[in-house]
Amino acid sequence: MVELEGRLVEIIFQNEANGYLVGILDCEEEEVTIVGCLPALKEGEVIAVKGKWIVHPTYGRQMDVKEYRHVQPSTKEGILNYLSSGVIKGIGKKMAERIIDHFGTDALEVIQYAPQRLTEVSGIGEAKAQTIAEAFEEQRELREIILFLSQYGISPSFAIRIYKKYKEMTIAYIQENPYRLADEIIGIGFKKADLIARAMGISPNSKYRIHSGIRYTINTFHTEGHTYAPSDFLIDRARELLGVEEDEVVEGIQEMALKQKIQLERQDEEIIVYSMPYFYAETNTCNKLIELSQITLDTLEIDVDEEISNIEKEDGIYLAENQKEAIRQAITNGILVITGGPGTGKTTTINTLIKVFEKLKKKIVLAAPTGRASKRMTEATGKEAKTIHRLLEMGYSDEGEAMLFQRNEDNPLVGDVIIIDEVSMVDIMLMNSLLKAISRGTRLIFVGDVDQLPSVGAGNVLRDIIDSQVIKVVRLNEIFRQAGESMIVVNAHKINQGDYPILNHKDKDFYFMNRSKNDDILNTIIGLVKERLPKHYKFDPIRDIQVLTPMKKGDVGTLNLNKELQNYLNPPDKYKREKELREKVFRVGDKVMQIKNNYTLKWTSLDLDAEEKQGEGIFNGDIGYVQYINTEEQELTVFFDDNRSVVYSFTQLDELELAYSITIHKSQGSEFPVVVMPVTWGPPMLLTRNLLYTAITRAKSLVVLVGTENYLRRMVDNNKIVERYSGLGIRLKKFFDFQNS
Repeated sequence: MVELEGRLVEIIFQNEANGYLVGILDCEEEEVTIVGCLPALKEGEVIAVKGKWIVHPTYGRQMDVKEYRHVQPSTKEGILNYLSSGVIKGIGKKMAERIIDHFGTDALEVIQYAPQRLTEVSGIGEAKAQTIAEAFEEQRELREIILFLSQYGISPSFAIRIYKKYKEMTIAYIQENPYRLADEIIGIGFKKADLIARAMGISPNSKYRIHSGIRYTINTFHTEGHTYAPSDFLIDRARELLGVEEDEVVEGIQEMALKQKIQLERQDEEIIVYSMPYFYAETNTCNKLIELSQITLDTLEIDVDEEISNIEKEDGIYLAENQKEAIRQAITNGILVITGGPGTGKTTTINTLIKVFEKLKKKIVLAAPTGRASKRMTEATGKEAKTIHRLLEMGYSDEGEAMLFQRNEDNPLVGDVIIIDEVSMVDIMLMNSLLKAISRGTRLIFVGDVDQLPSVGAGNVLRDIIDSQVIKVVRLNEIFRQAGESMIVVNAHKINQGDYPILNHKDKDFYFMNRSKNDDILNTIIGLVKERLPKHYKFDPIRDIQVLTPMKKGDVGTLNLNKELQNYLNPPDKYKREKELREKVFRVGDKVMQIKNNYTLKWTSLDLDAEEKQGEGIFNGDIGYVQYINTEEQELTVFFDDNRSVVYSFTQLDELELAYSITIHKSQGSEFPVVVMPVTWGPPMLLTRNLLYTAITRAKSLVVLVGTENYLRRMVDNNKIVERYSGLGIRLKKFFDFQNS
């Protein structure tokens, strides 16, 4: 690497959040443009940098800095430039000159070691001297911490985050217990902390290490969808991770339970282990569901059957008996679940409920888990529907990293009736937050398809509620004539019942193309998306057609499909800007998806009539299109489907993936005009009935399956649902059994 030393004479661009900087370094013989992660720098500072030369297409030669360190200026001129640069709060150019005139080259030593002597300089009193000393010390501390952490592979941007948490105690705290980084700093995991600890010589049998490893292992269960871990499985996984004896892990679990860091419970004959957030979320959810189901509601003066009859006549619709029953139960119950598959009239039932409650002058609130689902709800009802996050008025902790909701038990939602759609997508943490904000006397109606895949987050909330028999449930099971004409609807129900789908009826909306080799499947999918479907049906190949697949890897996994589809649908062009990120290339015009919840990303509404013009929060599964790439500002702009514009810094692009093809899990709650899906070999846990069912029910107008009929039949036959360790259903059932004993 090239090494340079000089004074930072100009900062062209600086992102304080992640430390990215573009600046001019005066190296005496020449001025050099430097770019990279260079946090906590101000103009006038002398630094030494290491990096490599790169050539920017617009700005020419630059140094891409990989390492840097501060150099203490030693000459009068250097110290004057440093002090007068504004790097130390409280010192301007004239005061810097007076300090240099009085102390000469000893000025920095005086500020650091004897700041009280600054009062010898005219214009500096005791308070001013203290302010200067504190500002100098903070800069010095941050520099030392960045250097200290860099030797363990921690980037400067993370070093800033750690310093904000621990301040002057940073080095002492980390030397004592580096595992606290994994437990307390978002973005640093156990494995990174473990590497740091090993480098520091921390014993592999340290209790700090064992406790942190146990916590990390429980969290791996949460990422797999479980709210708790069976103790036997937890012990085995933690022992394998840590490389220690079983009795050390058992002892660690016991110690953490005694300190209330984790919760132990007996379930039948085994011990199960919760992390505290999930334990509280599950128990609170159970308690609130029971409370809402038990309260006595105000009597509503209405003849429900007569009102339903009037609505049927006004709207020219026919409601099945179960739909009518759902409306009756919504009137009399504090909480109700309405579940049913495609074509069974869930949307019609919601619309009828809205009209009945509007007749009663009740305030109705509509919401769904995702932006796409809430947008669909708005379109179907003609009423505003929000995401649950927006409904609960998302906010942040003082540190700005932990997400909080402004609506809770102390500030509940205002509404007489709250209807939540696509509840199969709601995990235990979000359900707990929602229920906290529901006040007594509010009617809460959950709508969803229990046969869809469970939520991406931990829990099996909708199925647990239905199976518990504690909450009133109405099942819609009549397929309406119009829906029955769609082979998508017919085949969805056949698949759900374990029957093989009907394929290739002429002039219908469900097709199967037989291809045996993965190369042929891939080429057929590309041909369908690029030419055949747009030409025959006039679908937009990027916006209307969605390729869904069970897996990420392989020829027909999302990684390869996205690469191939991008190449055909949005190829490189000298007029299109692009940004390369490791294995991915983002190009203007690309279809992309947010792959993690980011509660602090700012968005601007593109809808002129929107109530909220600006806000924060982009969520896992949101789909949009790359609109601009600004290489000078290191930014990429995405327009999302729900008319929001979001600007990403290049350092945030690991939160985006190409979305020409997405996994079926990621498609939950979405609806696309066309779904194209490969049907071929894959791990048995991914070739399941409810995965296939979920995929085809995402399509509104057309489904095309490409592959072998043998694997299609295998998916229908494979009704194994991966077990989720969730205690909500068990808690609710215990209450039900006690109530009916």
